[in-house]
Amino acid sequence: MKLTHFDQDGASHMVDVSAKKVTERVAVAGGEIAMQPETFQLIMDKKMVKGDVLEIARIAGIMAAKRVDSLIPLCHQLNLSSVKISYQPDRTNSRIAFRVRVKTTGQTGVEMEALTAASLTGLTIYDMCKAIDRDMIIGRIRLLEKKGGKSGHYVRDENQHQP
Repeated sequence: MKLTHFDQDGASHMVDVSAKKVTERVAVAGGEIAMQPETFQLIMDKKMVKGDVLEIARIAGIMAAKRVDSLIPLCHQLNLSSVKISYQPDRTNSRIAFRVRVKTTGQTGVEMEALTAASLTGLTIYDMCKAIDRDMIIGRIRLLEKKGGKSGHYVRDENQHQP
């Protein structure tokens, strides 16, 4: 497999996507944050002093998806059609999973936008709650699904070996 961000001499460059076919591109990424039960309850009850943690984290994730080209070298600037972030609270384990779905129509995929949005969603939850719980753990940031383009449809098998 050839790395596309390097030319034959090893110099880095932004990949020329002008010859690629314009297709609908979708990427879904996921992550989670684990915390103390008390922190989880404050978030769920919307009683954190800084405000509604999950809504602010949702906005941060959306903003992050829109700025990937400024954050990650060699990423293309994309006109995103949609960014949606959902949450799956797990009261038993004091954990909040989140899922990000990013969509565009273009010549390159939106995997980095989805992954960046997932990362910033977790980081924002941490930032909003760190005054009461510095032991939170952000993890399992991963690509769950990708559609569109030459490489086709990819869906992660969550039962596969985890690194």
